[in-house]
Amino acid sequence: MTDELQDEVVNKATWMIPNALALVGSRSGDERNGMTTSWITQLSMEPVLIGIGVDNKAVTHRLIADGGSFTVNLWSSEDTRPFVKFSKPAEYADGTLNGRPVTDGATGAPIFDEAIAWMECSVVQSHDLGTHTLFIGVVVGAEVRDPDTRAAAMSDTRMKYGGVKRGGH
Repeated sequence: MTDELQDEVVNKATWMIPNALALVGSRSGDERNGMTTSWITQLSMEPVLIGIGVDNKAVTHRLIADGGSFTVNLWSSEDTRPFVKFSKPAEYADGTLNGRPVTDGATGAPIFDEAIAWMECSVVQSHDLGTHTLFIGVVVGAEVRDPDTRAAAMSDTRMKYGGVKRGGH
């Protein structure tokens, strides 16, 4: 093994970090989106701050930057199918995103009706960190709808995200 850091080793190591999996809701004006994310963490207790990493080229990045809010919607570990449908920009129609019913939160950002728990956040800071921006939001609303169900994690799927940026993407 050489001293040079191997991209594939970095990828394999970062993919082993236990990550939650959720749908992020965002809105600016009449435009809404839902996006699968695994880069979510709590950053503070007073105030309660949630951080999410969003690709700088994503529709969700623009909507959060312009709209100033986002929702984190936790899903059952038994139903990870929605995450595949939200890896591309979502279609909003008749109160649904990609056919999944949503309700506008206090900030206007969409909350998924089927989420087992959700948090609505108002952005207080953002930091461009290269390929992604860390949006930090103070929790302004939350609900736990199914306290006995385990929330989905990346390890519940075959999905991989993180590591070294791949060429052409």
